[in-house]
Amino acid sequence: MSTSAAEPLHPATAAVVAGRPEPVADAPLNTPVVFASTFVGGGDLEYGRFGNPTWTALEDAIGALEGGDALVFASGMAATNAVLATLPVGTKVVAPTHAYLGSLTQLDEGQERGALTRVYVDISDTDAVIAELDDASVLWIESPTNPALEVADLATLLAAAHAKGVLTVVDNTFATPILQRPLELGADVVLHSATKFLSGHSDAVLGALVVRDAELKAKLVSRRTILGATAGPMEVYLVLRGLRTLALRVERASENAAALVSRLASHPALTELRYPGFGAIIAPVFADSATAERFVAAARLARFATSLGGVETTLERRRRWSGEVATIPEGLVRISVGIEHIDDLAADLTRALDAAAAGA
Repeated sequence: MSTSAAEPLHPATAAVVAGRPEPVADAPLNTPVVFASTFVGGGDLEYGRFGNPTWTALEDAIGALEGGDALVFASGMAATNAVLATLPVGTKVVAPTHAYLGSLTQLDEGQERGALTRVYVDISDTDAVIAELDDASVLWIESPTNPALEVADLATLLAAAHAKGVLTVVDNTFATPILQRPLELGADVVLHSATKFLSGHSDAVLGALVVRDAELKAKLVSRRTILGATAGPMEVYLVLRGLRTLALRVERASENAAALVSRLASHPALTELRYPGFGAIIAPVFADSATAERFVAAARLARFATSLGGVETTLERRRRWSGEVATIPEGLVRISVGIEHIDDLAADLTRALDAAAAGA
């Protein structure tokens, strides 16, 4: 079921209704999961790397949410790789200094191979970003950034890039289309690690790209097919099921995050509490790694885990990963706030802050 351009739906509604079978008698309400590597010849599918009805349902739903044409990939990293694989050799890519570690790793490796030149900038410094666009081919944006939570002036940056003929890619994983829709601001590509908020249940690994340009879409489809970066139908089905509650989950988790900032910001264990002003990710910063690790270890309701965007609250000290950018503070803890009752969450994290301070 696709949404009509003449009758635009709110994202919360699109998340519920898009990608469903046509409502005819005895049709299932949900698109069934299709396990097939091979299809009867003569149609559009033919083979499992070319397409799957379950993919189509999720792509319709994500496309309706973001306002474009979506493609699903085996992971967010596979989606990132597909974009980079379409770029001419020698392309200059302007990207955030602080961003998802996997994306930065791919950019670094691309430069090491001579495939591209990457330039890192503070994505919240609009003038500095625009100054790098004159000889650039791609502007890669995260907003908010992972894990520093810097916010880009998307409208200004996208307009400036468009004026200079620069392709723009916006990783919208943290904000989700519930909170911002970059295509409407002029982005060429929207990227999601659908493993995170779109799925919301920490049970599937998946990626997605959303575009409006048909030629660019064809290039990305080709890269997906040739690279074999195809998603399993069960993972796609799980993400589609999770997507149905996206608006409710984002609303509740965002409310919880704002409330935690209000309740915890003045705690003496903290040197800083980063919060971009929206969304479900917050980042308390401690004086050193030892204090941060005590905080993580003392939490009981919030679980120590590296991923994010699930219904459960998770947290980790990001510099425990050797590849994390050195300008991320040693004591920064990324918290993905879940949908638990705020009083329980606040009590758990306050106890953890008390424990972190007591061990100093």
